[in-house]
Amino acid sequence: MIVVMNPSWRSDIHDSMNIHSVIRGLSTLAHPGRIEAFRLLVRHAPQPMRPRDMAAVLRLKPNTLSNYLSDLEAAGLVQGQRDGRAVLYRANTDAAGRLIDFLALDCCRGRAFSCTSGEGATAMTTQEPFNVLFICSGNSARSIFAEALLRDLGKGRCNAYSAGTKPHSELNPYAIAMLERAGHTTAGMEAKNISVFQRPDAPAMDFVFTVCDRAADETCQPWPGQPITAHWGVADPVKASGTEAEKGLAFSRAYSELRHRIIAFVELSITGLQRQALQHRVDEIGADQGKAATS
Repeated sequence: MIVVMNPSWRSDIHDSMNIHSVIRGLSTLAHPGRIEAFRLLVRHAPQPMRPRDMAAVLRLKPNTLSNYLSDLEAAGLVQGQRDGRAVLYRANTDAAGRLIDFLALDCCRGRAFSCTSGEGATAMTTQEPFNVLFICSGNSARSIFAEALLRDLGKGRCNAYSAGTKPHSELNPYAIAMLERAGHTTAGMEAKNISVFQRPDAPAMDFVFTVCDRAADETCQPWPGQPITAHWGVADPVKASGTEAEKGLAFSRAYSELRHRIIAFVELSITGLQRQALQHRVDEIGADQGKAATS
């Protein structure tokens, strides 16, 4: 493969990131606590997180996490935004991307393929139907909703799968009732552990989406084959309390949010997009919570 670079690429990179900011960014990430905080925010990107939630996931003291976030923000790798009295943080993926570009284009002299494992790709290399995996903690409701929705709305473009991170789980009866009311076939659907899709004979995934915060919080090894990943967090209807009607409403809302996102995903021209553009699009679908909740 021959990579033809734009003649101005070196000046573009140096204009956006000088050597001092490169050193600061790399040195800031060269710390186990700071890089874990950054990785957690990236897994939730583009959605922000509250420091108290981060501290709970990372099992850090609030003041320790505050120092890590301060260092990351000073290096331009995270951004804080005020939400009332609280400050929410999100990963600055653009800054991280510029850091990666510097390493690939400057340090590797424009021959990025010589500095990588060769597994990356600039565009989707597989053809329809695409394999799509939805992950939540229990695989009892939300990921099951997503699997059924994509299976029935995907128009044959995707093979839909779902799994949970818990060792054992069962399908929630409210979830099954919701799917059947919406006209989905539930025969053959069952709760599965994520290990089922990590076996050597498992289908290779093109997309992997987490649909609950707990699944996104977990530190997992990168999925084989470098699929497009995103976090489409939806409130857990299983935790709903109150009357039967109130519980049913919680499941209906979760189903509606996921239906909105699945429809948006199905409408994407996947084979016509570069991987970076496709990643941005699926991230935008996950961030579109307000519109999803009212659709």
